[in-house]
Amino acid sequence: MTTTGLGTSTPAARHYVGRFAPSPSGPLHFGSLVAALGSYLDARCHHGRWLVRIEDIDTPRVKAGADTDILKTLEAYALHWHGDIVYQSQRLERYQAITDELYDRGLIYRCQCTRKQIKAMGGVYDNRCRNLTVSGDEYALRLVQNQIVERFQDRLQGEVKVLAQQAREDYIIKRRDGLFAYQLVVVIDDIDQGITDVVRGADLLIPSARQIGLFTELGATPPSYMHLPLAVASPGFKLSKQNYAPAIERAHPQPALLDALRFLGFQPDPELLHERAATIVDWAVSQYPKVQLRQALEVQVSEDEAGNTELTTL
Repeated sequence: MTTTGLGTSTPAARHYVGRFAPSPSGPLHFGSLVAALGSYLDARCHHGRWLVRIEDIDTPRVKAGADTDILKTLEAYALHWHGDIVYQSQRLERYQAITDELYDRGLIYRCQCTRKQIKAMGGVYDNRCRNLTVSGDEYALRLVQNQIVERFQDRLQGEVKVLAQQAREDYIIKRRDGLFAYQLVVVIDDIDQGITDVVRGADLLIPSARQIGLFTELGATPPSYMHLPLAVASPGFKLSKQNYAPAIERAHPQPALLDALRFLGFQPDPELLHERAATIVDWAVSQYPKVQLRQALEVQVSEDEAGNTELTTL
């Protein structure tokens, strides 16, 4: 199923609030530009707000100054956000309060299972610690999975099905190193910021099922989801900071901006290369309702001998 960028997800009765939530583990690369641009255009075309959240909860991966670099890059690409920047590292008390609430409801338990043990279970944790008493100081906290989501509707990908074993897995919400897990904090942040629509990369497609379940567990309405194709260097090898994807050019943003639009399914006039970034973005906003967004889960990005970006749908 191929849909337009606007889709049918956002009811007229609620005001659209979208967000871009990068982790400050390095500069923005092409894959993160695609996610930022896609979410920005969707918010603009819904006459909504577009927020930026710095997801710095995984402190060992945070690089000093990366947040500032990311924000300057967004500005250079004419992707301007609304309101104040939210930093997850400044919200630890809030995350702990929700954790305490879930614990009081009997929905959290300790687990000492290692990755090696989970691999021996077939790669999916079998909830074996749910009814055990775990002692000692080395343990993670898992959430009892009462809100099981085996399928959900994605605006671009259509109906998404999750394996039953994965859907029923009690997942970690606080790691054994004491850090809160992404699956917990992203839902709390989206609730507190009033996010109605999440537009992001397809690498987070399946985890959305868990997040939808946690929204329900916390008594909140889940946002609408749209997962954009993932930019990969080769099949299964996504462009990411961990994989040393090169940073996008900040001083001369036009080429990368046009490449990102082509990646999403736009057909920009080559003459736009000579326009300001803001003019290119405004053009994309005007075209967005008519564009057939690229649906493929992965798209390989490479360059020809002349340095032009080539896209291959996998």
